[in-house]
Amino acid sequence: MNKAMRKESGKKLVGRAAARALVWLLLPVLVFVVLNSDHMPRVPQLHATTLYHSFNSDLVGHAPPPSPASSQQTPAEAVDAPPSPATSDQTPGAAVDTPPSPAPRDETPGNIVSANKSQHIYVAAPRSKSICDFSSERMDICAMQGDVRMHGKSATVYVVSASDDSYRPENGTVKIHPYPRKSEEGTMRAIREVTIRWSGLDAPRCTVTHDVPAVVFSTGGFLNNFFHAMTDGLIPLFNTVREYDGRVQLVVTDYNHKWVDKFQDILAALSMYPVIDFDADDKVRCFPSVHVGTESHKEMGIIPALSRKGYTMTDFRNFLRSVYSLKREWATPVNQTSGDRPRLLMVLRRKSRAFANEAEAVTAATDIGFEVVLGAPEAMSDMARFAEVVNSCDVMVGVHGAGLTNLVFLPRNATLVQVVPWGDMSWGANAAFGAPSADMGLRYVQYETTPEETTLKYKYPRDHAVFTDVASINRQGYGMTWAIFLNGQNITLDIDRYRGVLQQIYHDSVMANPSFN
Repeated sequence: MNKAMRKESGKKLVGRAAARALVWLLLPVLVFVVLNSDHMPRVPQLHATTLYHSFNSDLVGHAPPPSPASSQQTPAEAVDAPPSPATSDQTPGAAVDTPPSPAPRDETPGNIVSANKSQHIYVAAPRSKSICDFSSERMDICAMQGDVRMHGKSATVYVVSASDDSYRPENGTVKIHPYPRKSEEGTMRAIREVTIRWSGLDAPRCTVTHDVPAVVFSTGGFLNNFFHAMTDGLIPLFNTVREYDGRVQLVVTDYNHKWVDKFQDILAALSMYPVIDFDADDKVRCFPSVHVGTESHKEMGIIPALSRKGYTMTDFRNFLRSVYSLKREWATPVNQTSGDRPRLLMVLRRKSRAFANEAEAVTAATDIGFEVVLGAPEAMSDMARFAEVVNSCDVMVGVHGAGLTNLVFLPRNATLVQVVPWGDMSWGANAAFGAPSADMGLRYVQYETTPEETTLKYKYPRDHAVFTDVASINRQGYGMTWAIFLNGQNITLDIDRYRGVLQQIYHDSVMANPSFN
């Protein structure tokens, strides 16, 4: 009896062991089938990327503004800018179809992680942070970090976001014209629009992966004009990218090769990588962060309280001195006993707002004790060389115009004398160069032209509105202001009056030992 029970129990144990063995044998097969079925969720197919810097983490997201009001002319437009914006070498429409450059200039070792289309890794999407600011009167800005992809020819930036707390517009799209003249509708229409899409898995796959941030800006608009090249281009760009110490990729839309070539030294000091022509680029580039638009605060200036790193115009001018190896940081008093003479630069114009009695003005300055240096337009074509000339001078004199932008190269404590043409331009002239000169540590003198000093007196009778009601002329639009007061007059300086101004400058800020903060 006991033997039979033991035999039955043994059979049950063998059966259980066989069942367990069968389950363990079948389990891997079952797992393999489930993993390869459509019932198992897949992780999105994305490139791995490294996050280096945070863009604009202090900005607050705002809803996009309503359509801008009708454009109004700003003071800067009086600085040699024609009524309509100067077009770049590629118009926004044509730039989309422009073939890419034959040489792969943008694919330099160090800034590209991967350029192999077939290399795709299954990884979790990195957390993405996006912040847009539409509150400025000068520029709309969006800064995205995480998995950000860019396709230049379609002017589209894709934000692949895996973060619930990211900024995301209601319709998932923002459009930005990356040029700091937001209030000027006519100007902004000529700037290529960049679309930013918060898109998930429908974003195109990366063909090139970079390990540094990218900044997208435009070289269109008025940037062929030196004043605008500084106030709309280089100063905001410096304010935006200087903190990255060269480890940032500059991406240019409305690509103006003449502008890029002219300022190559400055661009190379801001970024160690060749500029990418956004309009001609057919690659899908992936970046750890992308900043569309540059941070512009005011004409020819930076507001430290608004700058992410507290930059000032002194910082910008020190940067330029480094780029062009300029020797003088300060203008110091001249030793009279040594026979040295302070240097005065006359910025000359030829087509309009020229000094009609240039020779007499030079003689007057020489008689006072200045060594006069003539800065003709042709001398300014070599920017690096002319920067050295400006930096060697103690005083710069010129009629309101783009040439006065060279004040950025003057040493601190030097003096700028701006001759303001007839036509009620005092406020605009001061906004363009007078107020900025204080931020640069310069002395400023504004010389107002009288009706007797303008050559308009040879074109119009003294009872004409050009003299008796200037405001009525300006109300007819910027085209009229441009034609008459900017493009239509030269200046015949009252030499006695001019000599008096220079004598005061010579005594107060050149030969004296000034106490200057």
